[in-house]
Amino acid sequence: MNIIFILIVSLFFTGLVNRTKSIFSGRKGPGILQPIKDIVRLLKKGSVYSSASSFIFQIAPAVYFSTVFIAALFIPFGENPGLISFQFDFVLFAYLLALGKFFNVISALDTGSSFEGMGASREVLYSMLAEPAFFITIGSLGLLSGYSSFSRIFSSIHYSASGSPVIAYSLGILASIVFLFLGLIENSRVPVDDPKTHLELTMIHEVMILDNSGFDLGLILYTGILKFALYGALIANLFFLNTAYIIINVLIFFSFQILFALTVGLVESLMARFRMNQNPQVILMLSSVSLLIFLGVMIITGKI
Repeated sequence: MNIIFILIVSLFFTGLVNRTKSIFSGRKGPGILQPIKDIVRLLKKGSVYSSASSFIFQIAPAVYFSTVFIAALFIPFGENPGLISFQFDFVLFAYLLALGKFFNVISALDTGSSFEGMGASREVLYSMLAEPAFFITIGSLGLLSGYSSFSRIFSSIHYSASGSPVIAYSLGILASIVFLFLGLIENSRVPVDDPKTHLELTMIHEVMILDNSGFDLGLILYTGILKFALYGALIANLFFLNTAYIIINVLIFFSFQILFALTVGLVESLMARFRMNQNPQVILMLSSVSLLIFLGVMIITGKI
């Protein structure tokens, strides 16, 4: 069920982000479905490959999409587990995303371009710095709930926070901040990177896909939207209600996805991109927030 909702959200997520940015800049902007229309147009075109690249460059977009799509199958919908669910499934979830990024990186290196190699180096660095924040956050929620799978963690977190919804939602807000910035970092958005810039010396993700075209480029762009929807789904799971009326959780899911998209648009409208040498410090600060969650869980569970 959740994978269907995630695919639906992916149709309008980037369009909603762009419309928010347009409103704040005083413009009407393109339609909400325009990014998907552009991707569909690219998917109808053929891809051009450099004679300097190998088969890695050709298969990387498909591997990137496949890993993100499979990762989406792990995400539960409230008390309903994802299509794939087992103990410590969040570890495989994280490293599926890492595998897709790995192929993106070696695809950029395969072109032999020094600019794309520069972007690949930054992409790997930022992902490495952001990884602890994800594991500390999910591990803390797992420690609070006493479970180790996505579905059991999210379904029992409200029962585990000493019976207090205030504590549960406070932890949920902190975890949402972590997932929000992880989404921005993983998709190389403001304030870490600006997807609209075309200055190779400051680009990260965009410079890595300069040689991709046609179907491959469309697949990469859509996978980026899908990855955003994954983090929005994780945030929504933090606030689902334990109710028999599934329609309520459906409304919560789409409300938080819309709020997530609006927040991304707001951040990109009001914040400037950080200087490149400041990005590692900012990303490491995200781990500090996750450590705050861990400390709160330790206090709640009486371990300190």
